[in-house]
Amino acid sequence: MSEDTIRLVTISRILRRRWRLLAVLTVLGALVGYGSSLLFPPSYTTSSSVLLPGVWQERELMTQAEIATSSVVVDRAAAALKWSGVNGAKLQSRVSATAADGNIIKISGTAETPERAQQLADQMAKQFVGFAARMAGDGTDPEAAQPEQLRQLVVQTGQRITDLANSVGPGQTVESVQVRTELEKLRTALQDAVKKLDQVDLAASKANMVVMGTAARPTGQAPPTRVQLVAAGALVFLLLGVVGHLTAARMSRRLRTEPEIAAALGTELLGTVDVPGGRAARRSAARGPRALLRRVLGTDVRWDLPTPHASGDEAGRQLRYRRVCTRIREQLPPSRGLLVVVPEGDEPARRAADRLAAEAGGEPRLRVVGVPVTRPLVPDREEEAGALVVLSAGSWTAGELAGLAGACADAEHELVGIVVADLVQGGPERPAGRRTGGAEPVLAGAAAARSEADDETGG
Repeated sequence: MSEDTIRLVTISRILRRRWRLLAVLTVLGALVGYGSSLLFPPSYTTSSSVLLPGVWQERELMTQAEIATSSVVVDRAAAALKWSGVNGAKLQSRVSATAADGNIIKISGTAETPERAQQLADQMAKQFVGFAARMAGDGTDPEAAQPEQLRQLVVQTGQRITDLANSVGPGQTVESVQVRTELEKLRTALQDAVKKLDQVDLAASKANMVVMGTAARPTGQAPPTRVQLVAAGALVFLLLGVVGHLTAARMSRRLRTEPEIAAALGTELLGTVDVPGGRAARRSAARGPRALLRRVLGTDVRWDLPTPHASGDEAGRQLRYRRVCTRIREQLPPSRGLLVVVPEGDEPARRAADRLAAEAGGEPRLRVVGVPVTRPLVPDREEEAGALVVLSAGSWTAGELAGLAGACADAEHELVGIVVADLVQGGPERPAGRRTGGAEPVLAGAAAARSEADDETGG
């Protein structure tokens, strides 16, 4: 898995084999989202529109949108609303303004109730229009006259031009030329006055902003709503579960091929046997609350193992076991036994070892023991000529197998080879309860001690 490409089949395998755990994570995420919704009170948002008459450029509209949410406007709105414990600084994060098409500024307000959201949006629009009108009326340019003064200047200038025109007689005298020059200057001044008057009218029309009605009272909560938080929490936890499975699989160092397993144990492969069965064959035989919880959540079975391939009939599986027994006999001296070491928790390997002992029929005499991989401890050597390791592929790391080999060497058992148990699809295997001669499958620990005690007492 560490070098495989993440494909859809991998995701589907996680969903199929870990659906119980993912369902629990999804429910937990939904509960976390619901708890988050209780920490954040519901909010409602509405907007009020302000129309800006005249011709406006895009940059000017953006400037007006910034002015609409400036601290001056927000402070005035807070003072007008007189909400307890709410000042301009707190309202700053609840308001926003955007420039829409058609010279419209949309001012939005967010509050904990629909009524307050409506009041906030309307008050912000009102204060923005008042502030903009005040800015337009407070002219500070001394050359820019008020509209009425400019109109009076136009009237006076026109009257003066008329009087001078009547007093000037025809002719090309110096006086007449000077008068006509003065008239031209007056006409230029009149034209400048008219231009300034037009500019003032345009500015006045721009300053005459209009609030386009009262803001609509919101009927639904602003996002994120409680439903959205619950759905987001469930989705996030589900994705975290899937990503966690993929990460764990990519970081896994379990050996999957027979050559890697043989190299880690420092011995040779004697053969591969088939263990028919489905999900139950992968389950550990452990008991207790933790094992029950793992079984309920479906984590007692590895998800990253490939689907078991189809197997032949019982005769073909029996032939594989007999061939392995033949190779074992070739490795051992006559009339010598063999210790079969099975890692604890490897259910397919345990079933394969039990059947292998039954198929051997006492020649050679096989004694099956379970050995924990965390702190491996192999029974001392008795009449066995060596040790045989039976395990399944993809279940153990190189370090764990090296520790198992070291435990065999510490007990003075020479490894004669390994047998890999391959889980396959098929019907139930032939019961391995009929054993002959010296076939003695036993459990590790107390079970092994009881078996040895029974042999000594003749029980």
